[in-house]
Amino acid sequence: MPLETPARIVSELASRGYNAEREAVTLLADASNPDAALDRALETVPEDVLVVSAEHVRNALEDLPGGSRGRSRDRSTPDDGPDRPGDPDPPVSTANDPNQSVDSGGSVPVETEGSSTGRSGRSADPEQRSIEVHNDMTGQSTGTGEYSDFVSVFRDRYEKLSKQLRGRVNHRPTDALERMSGGEEAAIVGMVSDIRSTASGHWLIELEDTNGTFPCLVMKDRAIADLVQELLYDEVIAVDGTLADDSGILFVDSLYFPDIPRTHKPSTADRHVQAALISDVHVGSQEFMADAWHRFADWLHTPEAEHVEYLMIAGDMVEGVGVYPDQDEELDVVDIYEQYERFSEYLKEVPGDIEIRMIPGNHDAVRLAEPQPAFDEELRDIMTAHDAQVHSNPSLVTIEGVTILMYHGVSLDEVIAELPDNKASYDEPHKAMYQLLKKRHVAPQYGGHTRLAPEDRDYLVMEEVPDVFHTGHVHKIGWGKYHNVLALNSGCWQAQTDFQKSVNIDPDAGFAPILDLDTLDMTVRKFV
Repeated sequence: MPLETPARIVSELASRGYNAEREAVTLLADASNPDAALDRALETVPEDVLVVSAEHVRNALEDLPGGSRGRSRDRSTPDDGPDRPGDPDPPVSTANDPNQSVDSGGSVPVETEGSSTGRSGRSADPEQRSIEVHNDMTGQSTGTGEYSDFVSVFRDRYEKLSKQLRGRVNHRPTDALERMSGGEEAAIVGMVSDIRSTASGHWLIELEDTNGTFPCLVMKDRAIADLVQELLYDEVIAVDGTLADDSGILFVDSLYFPDIPRTHKPSTADRHVQAALISDVHVGSQEFMADAWHRFADWLHTPEAEHVEYLMIAGDMVEGVGVYPDQDEELDVVDIYEQYERFSEYLKEVPGDIEIRMIPGNHDAVRLAEPQPAFDEELRDIMTAHDAQVHSNPSLVTIEGVTILMYHGVSLDEVIAELPDNKASYDEPHKAMYQLLKKRHVAPQYGGHTRLAPEDRDYLVMEEVPDVFHTGHVHKIGWGKYHNVLALNSGCWQAQTDFQKSVNIDPDAGFAPILDLDTLDMTVRKFV
């Protein structure tokens, strides 16, 4: 393939062991014959040179027929070209549902076509950038899998979330409720240990605190009965009401979630700067959309993308091995280490001055139980492109004042399976994310699809309110604002696999959400 783009020139240089100045790459890309120009430049540079300078390229171009004359750069747009897939125009949710507790926070994001003309004018001073990472448990794992470890993590969950609820109710421990007189008003903060319907159609909820359990009855004719349908096992809630005459049960009048305060005001950057938020690249799959990735990388080199200074990847960098039945039949690369080597090569197409942060997903070569630590040293050595930083799943990454909670999103399967369609669905994954924000926990239910690694504390609790909640996993685009928190599920870079066909998953592939960090407005760009 001719070296038609700066990204591919950078990649080719890297494969031959060289770095290059930006001006040098531009001169090579604008040469009448970029292939010959590159070869000549590498032939003429001194043996001890590792960085190809603009002067090296100018000298090489003088030796070529036609000298240093550039070429007309008639670059095709993303939807042109014989090898590009058709445009399926997947649905993009805007989350504008009047029945949801949603603050739209301004205009609906715009879906636009990617462009690959020109070159990037990104010239921001790196000193203006700031990144802080919190809640990264990589290297901090202490759990041994013993019963006491599980007790510790659930106790920590209860303590953290109960603090957020005790200001709303006059909480009494379960053993104190048992000593109260019948007919008194009472309240409890507890973890949901059981939910069942009675013969009369009412709801009986068993709540557990550190002292014991207590039954709470929600009458079917109460308005709060609908909230029971949103409950998941092991989440922490508060209820208040009236004790029965024998003090053996609490009749519930109100039910509270930890929730995001409605008064939350998100932070923004002090300058116009953007971040690309993507996930689920799945390099190594036969269905990995390499052409779409090339267009995306090309676009990052254009003036349109000059303000994109951060790339955030929410897991599943590679397809993995043995993740689902008969996966080997759908693999283009069967060795897991080679998959990461390939991914690293694709990452080299991204401009070198973009800051890259990543977390693992369930297809990546780390433990499946959450929280997932970052890659081991061997994989880190492979993933050296652009000095990309890998953090645990989940992680709280603050970019120029904007706090982004990055979580791959395996628990979304659980939420969507357990809750009614109007509360959570694959077609509108952001609604399932609203539920996690309401519960202030990225994976509340234990014992189902989502595996839990017991640590000395619960890393999955949302102690701090994020400004942005970024997930992947379900391969669907969906976004909206819940109490001023932007919830985004960022789609994927993998076309529909046979396995996805079998479970009726139609992915939204080849999209790149671009977030304005100074306004929290978002644009979704399309590269298929």
